[in-house]
Amino acid sequence: MTNLRHKLDDPIFGQISMVAERTGMEVYVIGGFVRDLLLGIPSKDMDFVVAGSGIEFAQKVGEFLRCKRDVVVYRNFGTAMLRHRGVELEFVGARKESYDRNSRKPVVESGTIEDDQKRRDFTINAMAISMNKDTYGELTDPFEGMRDLELGIIRTPLDPDITFSDDPLRMMRAIRFACRLGFKIEPATEEAITRNRERISIVSMERIADELNKIMATNRPSTGWVMLEKTGLLELILPQLCKLKGVEIKEGRGHKEIFLHTMQVLDNVAAVSENIWLRWAALLHDIAKPNVKKFVNGTWTFHSHEFIGSKMIPGIFKQLKLPLDSKMKYVQKMVGMHHRAIPISNDEISDSAVRRLMYDAGEDLDDLLILCEADITSKIEEKKIKFLNNYKIVRRKIKELEQKDFRRTWQPPVDGNYIMQTFDLKPSRLVGEIKDCIKDSILDGKIDNTFEAAYQLMLKKGEEHGLSPVAR
Repeated sequence: MTNLRHKLDDPIFGQISMVAERTGMEVYVIGGFVRDLLLGIPSKDMDFVVAGSGIEFAQKVGEFLRCKRDVVVYRNFGTAMLRHRGVELEFVGARKESYDRNSRKPVVESGTIEDDQKRRDFTINAMAISMNKDTYGELTDPFEGMRDLELGIIRTPLDPDITFSDDPLRMMRAIRFACRLGFKIEPATEEAITRNRERISIVSMERIADELNKIMATNRPSTGWVMLEKTGLLELILPQLCKLKGVEIKEGRGHKEIFLHTMQVLDNVAAVSENIWLRWAALLHDIAKPNVKKFVNGTWTFHSHEFIGSKMIPGIFKQLKLPLDSKMKYVQKMVGMHHRAIPISNDEISDSAVRRLMYDAGEDLDDLLILCEADITSKIEEKKIKFLNNYKIVRRKIKELEQKDFRRTWQPPVDGNYIMQTFDLKPSRLVGEIKDCIKDSILDGKIDNTFEAAYQLMLKKGEEHGLSPVAR
């Protein structure tokens, strides 16, 4: 039998072993911590299963560590949690579960350590290491989880059809673990996901969204989305994305395969940014292309797909139960602007065009440029290099303008309130016209970016409309 005593270098294991010896309770560290320990992945979360009351054992550990007040008890779930020196320890009594077909919430009753391992989702999460004195460090691996770790396989301990039908969220978790660890889902397990995909309907969208965000946080999130599509889950979760698949051909001409392009853009962004919402923007940047696709004069066009796509974002976020706050607005902005830099990324880039890009993107300019550069997926290397070099010119122009006189969070030196006070006006279209004229004139380089220049233009525009400054 494999013994992992040499890997248990945190003092907490020895301390829990002492408590187990004093109480005579059978205790194991189990699940994700054991998996990550064998993979060499640092982890600060430790789950312990106890043959008996996990709550009682947690309280004994709290007494031993002189921090009993820090033990948090969740009686409804039969668990207890303790934070100790930066490590989160969770204790649960060994249990077995049975399911009702219409709910993923199991009926739970006390069981043995073996019962507890059987209820685990995957073999790599069912391994346990003994904390007891006589067997300290011994690995209990009834479903050959260590072998699956070595082979890079995601597999269920028991019949996958039963596993996924009982708790359909495990289908999402299988894909998430495969994506995060770079593993493959074992064929029989993958086939069971496809067969049971309709069962995902009993899972709340909040739980599904949580798994999607975890997929998005991986190094290559496209892997997860491709698996979701392959198993049929994507059609049930985000059918709009499925519409990107396939190539339509007319008169011998086909357009780019938008789904695969999107996956590449997503991975391009993930390679340089951990911003999960920028990754969502990458996933959804071409979401409206199927809606606007046309074949005109021998060419495929997708006019206004960025504008239509930005309008689709609130509905998609609501559908997926993603936050309808500044994060959604950020994604909407990125999708709506992801083509804005293309017209100016050529050999003759004007200061005016760059100022407008800086003004409209504001603090999100760097993220927008990351998305724009990630969107260059041409197979023609010469074309790809040209576009990337042009974006380097755009970045240089931005730095030059920032050093000169223009900030990303710039606002015109004369605002609407000042215009109304000067001419004794109420909010109106005319106020907006004068304000926009000042803004556009500065962006186009027609006047200096100073208060005096803006003030004089305001007086001129007011005079054109028969307005005079109010005496103060």
